[in-house]
Amino acid sequence: MRVAFTLIGGKDWTGGYNYLLNLLTVLGQYQKECLTPVLFVGEACNADDVSAFAAIPGLELVRTPLLDASRRAVSLMQATLWGRDAALQRLFRTHRIDVVFESAQFFGRRLGMPAIAWIPDFQHKKLPHLFSRSAWWKREIGFRAQVLGGRTIMLSSDNARHACEHYYPSTRGRTRTVRFAVPPGPGVPYAEARELADSYGLPEHFFFMPNQFWRHKNHGLVLDALNILRQRGRQVVVAASGKQADPRAPGYFPAFRQRLEQDGLQDMFKLLGMIPYPHLASLMRASTALLNPSLFEGWSTTVEEARSMGTPMLLSDLDVHREQMGEDAFYFDRHSAQSLADALDGFVPLDESQRALRAEAAREAALQRVERFSRDFADLAGHCQPGCGRQ
Repeated sequence: MRVAFTLIGGKDWTGGYNYLLNLLTVLGQYQKECLTPVLFVGEACNADDVSAFAAIPGLELVRTPLLDASRRAVSLMQATLWGRDAALQRLFRTHRIDVVFESAQFFGRRLGMPAIAWIPDFQHKKLPHLFSRSAWWKREIGFRAQVLGGRTIMLSSDNARHACEHYYPSTRGRTRTVRFAVPPGPGVPYAEARELADSYGLPEHFFFMPNQFWRHKNHGLVLDALNILRQRGRQVVVAASGKQADPRAPGYFPAFRQRLEQDGLQDMFKLLGMIPYPHLASLMRASTALLNPSLFEGWSTTVEEARSMGTPMLLSDLDVHREQMGEDAFYFDRHSAQSLADALDGFVPLDESQRALRAEAAREAALQRVERFSRDFADLAGHCQPGCGRQ
């Protein structure tokens, strides 16, 4: 079974890029006997964006001008008006594609082969005030096109699946939950992780928040909570990494930084900026706990990464966080600075032996989740292809 993929995300959405990289990696590890991923990228695509995918065993990489950014509007117009981009359809057939995976793209209702549409979340429905009118409608029209195009809709959580069936009732019966998981990666010795944390000027106990500075990530609540803790005479440090820009709200981070400085909280809220990806694992390992105060998630990548390492977590009280972590995390009211302050203040750090036991158990559980993720995706792709459902 040959499944076509195109690049997801990029500089404005690293989560989408990492999701695809992880998905194709685990398919290559666990499903190579039944599924061949074929990644189609534009000829003008940056070599750095492609190199990590090219290293995946069993993946076929196809460069084509049909997927260059300069042609995207033409392709979408043809898919919308005529039901297909004929040139792209021929390309898929030339490469013997059985199933097409869509995300943030629509190849037309007359594509001529089964398609899976991955919808990460419905943030524009839950938090419409975070979108401009044009951005809201662009997202909504894209979703409606995939719904009306008869796609099988793939969601990353039951929470998102229920939302999909609520907002788009015609999808009932053709939605599937495929929860993504991430491999645990090589274990990072605590001493090595601590050395890296020292290089960032971080204390022995700190909370790590590796979220991009988008408004829905709720960084402002953290400043409110730190102000409360300072009034109590408590010194708590939160270290925040991630891209310091929200493409939908360019003024968000500058205003946040101005407030941080005005409140004089630089010693309690550390801005790390964009850090090398391998450093994320080390800082998670060295941290007291991962902190995610987000107002909305589809299925949090940072939570999944921390979960695979056994890192303790403080999470906002989202239903999807509870679906993801169950009882294995501490929760606080995402709208209450007092609740977050109490959670930070009362959190009891684990000692090194406790952390080591958690890490060992988490690694085994992560490997099982990753295998299930690959299997669930392969099963879904197989059932989309007539006569090829896997037993």
